[in-house]
Amino acid sequence: MREESNYLKFCILVCVLMASLSSFANIQKDEDEKNLSPYFLVLSKEGVVAKLPLKSTKVDVEISGVIADVNVKQVYTNTGKSTIEAIYVFPASTRAAVYDMLMTVDGREIRAVIKEKQQAREMYDRAKREGRITSLLEQERTNVFKMKVANILPGATVKVDMKYTELLIPTNKIYEFVYPTVVGPRYVSNEEMIDSIAESWTQSPYLEEAMKPTSSFDLQLGLSTSIPIKDLTCETHKNEVKFLSKSDAKFTLKEPEGGNRDFILKYRLAGNAIESGILTYSDPNGENYFLAMMQPPRRPSASDIPAREYVFIVDVSGSMNGFPLTISKLTMTNLLNKLNKKDLFNIVFFAGCSKLYSEVSLPVTKENISKAIDFMDSRSGYGGTELITALKRAMNLNLKKNYSRSFIILTDGYVSVENETYDYIRDHLGEANFFSFGIGSSVNRGIIEGMAHVGYGEPFIATRPAEAQKLSRKLIKYISNPVLTNIQYQFSGIELYDVLPQQIPDLFTERPLVISGKFKGEAKGKLIINGLSGDKPFSNTLEIKSNTSEKAKALKHLWAREKIRLLADYYDLRIDENKKKELINLSLKYNLLTRFTSFIAIDSVISNKGGKQESIQQALPLPQGVSKFAIGGSEELEIEDSDADMDEYFEIQPIEESEEEDVQQVFIIVEDMPEFPGGNKALLKFIADNIRYPESAKANKIEGRVYLSFVIDKDGSVINVKVLRGVNTEIDAEAIRVIKSMPKWASGKRRGKAVAVSYTLPIVFSLKQ
Repeated sequence: MREESNYLKFCILVCVLMASLSSFANIQKDEDEKNLSPYFLVLSKEGVVAKLPLKSTKVDVEISGVIADVNVKQVYTNTGKSTIEAIYVFPASTRAAVYDMLMTVDGREIRAVIKEKQQAREMYDRAKREGRITSLLEQERTNVFKMKVANILPGATVKVDMKYTELLIPTNKIYEFVYPTVVGPRYVSNEEMIDSIAESWTQSPYLEEAMKPTSSFDLQLGLSTSIPIKDLTCETHKNEVKFLSKSDAKFTLKEPEGGNRDFILKYRLAGNAIESGILTYSDPNGENYFLAMMQPPRRPSASDIPAREYVFIVDVSGSMNGFPLTISKLTMTNLLNKLNKKDLFNIVFFAGCSKLYSEVSLPVTKENISKAIDFMDSRSGYGGTELITALKRAMNLNLKKNYSRSFIILTDGYVSVENETYDYIRDHLGEANFFSFGIGSSVNRGIIEGMAHVGYGEPFIATRPAEAQKLSRKLIKYISNPVLTNIQYQFSGIELYDVLPQQIPDLFTERPLVISGKFKGEAKGKLIINGLSGDKPFSNTLEIKSNTSEKAKALKHLWAREKIRLLADYYDLRIDENKKKELINLSLKYNLLTRFTSFIAIDSVISNKGGKQESIQQALPLPQGVSKFAIGGSEELEIEDSDADMDEYFEIQPIEESEEEDVQQVFIIVEDMPEFPGGNKALLKFIADNIRYPESAKANKIEGRVYLSFVIDKDGSVINVKVLRGVNTEIDAEAIRVIKSMPKWASGKRRGKAVAVSYTLPIVFSLKQ
């Protein structure tokens, strides 16, 4: 690729040492998703409209006080000539408590039921085979959902409504409602490859870079507060706002093609107030719930705050290329220039590997800052995103006595190691504070917010360049000092149980304290909160009274969602069966979607006798401002390309990668090479076009041969990529990245059945002498 010529000053010789058929672990994979692959969808191909069954998404939002109720309406229409199954991956808020789903077919409304995930899948597959229109809603990650709708006849339309509620917690007295519109591409690390086998959504197809979304997006929002609204802004989408009163407003979207970036609405209340107090709700089933929100005390004096050590962990992977990495550098500059002289700092850069700026943290001086910024300017986005390695490297820095350590992680979050990251942060909470800064038009809010939440920090997300300056100032203000520590609470005159959180972390800046739980008997009593503000004792009392507000009905779902979040979002339940069972029971009792339960709706009418149909994966738009390098930087491949088409396109000949005189041609060697599924020429051409010589290895004149092993699974996907013998960390990581970024290939065959095929491949990195 001509854009990558600066990285291709080398000659890569590729040959295959051995290839052998092998039995692979019997991993259950959904047979209906064989068409998934990490390619760009070329819309110019005839009949491609049939590949885009999602026609519209309409979102109705009602915000009452601190609670948002959201109704997402999706319309699927089959514009082709054959019956199809539509598969669509989409995001939602990380705080969403999804509690209802309704499917409408030809005027018939079918209410979905919540079931354990495997049971729901079996029900869906059976209904699909029987020819019944059926829909299945699954949670892939805390902020990634997958909708499947089967047996959509030619010309037919199916509507699916999903409802969720979430709690809006202000930061710096500013409330924010976010509706994510598109799932950004994910880099799947080598350590997480086994887990990713069951997560085919990470291989979703995307539209070409800068192409507008193919389905329409509409959003209507109503806002009602008990305190007059001071400011109400949305800078992400064109909009119209009408104030019905001082505390009521209606928001209308004026941009039907705005489905490639997060919708963000911010508002502030008069007097910079926070809706403090206690809401209660008595469920008809006999359980009582409460939610307490308390405005924090004022900031303690600077003399009460100890010296701090700041370690900035900066993502320089391929998906950060362009706006996100530029903003990361500007943000870093702003943060460093605002630190105190008694503070220390350091930087860890990470992509396919990690690099430490200094072996010891440095004092915050103009000279040290200048050198650090110069060093940052030499960083550019490339390779994968090995976040865990960077965290470990930062944690292994020498600890400083009498310093409070804080890690600030700057990334777009396009990684797939959420659980491992949360586990690592949780295991090291006593050694550092963790804060995350997400940068990009449609970041992976799941891991960015998750890192902050599990580390008892605050997430900051900049979706546009203009936001970065403001957010960097907010970040440094936030991490400067806690406003309340050693927090304890107690109740008087009321019996409470299942209170969350059990232990309250330090409270920072203007973010309120939130406590929720259940109570027995009458809603009457007091909540007493004690702690330290700086070096002074702090105490506050909130009255518990009966509340009959309509918005309080959401409290049971919000409490259950928080309980589930503590059990599931930031724990690996594969190794804790008791917590997994508790989570499933909570989900079934409160009718909530989790990664272990799903919503399933089945029509009573058989529409497609025999159940024959084509599975269609809805292509996603690349998030605004994200380049094609985020999904491997491969050439655009049309869907349904045959093996013959691939062989005709890829010729065996020298390939000119650059016009620069110091770059040799790349020669493809295929002598004695066993046939690769999809074609030897396609494999070798793909590697030559997409591999890049790591900058540091080039500068240090590091050369060598990396021996890789990988498996082409039964559905054609590339899995289990490993280095058998490597050269160095960065070269090894680049070789792994290229193999993982390959599209799907034809599967191997044994006795007419698809089988996994194991390959061993050397990639030679050689600089011109």
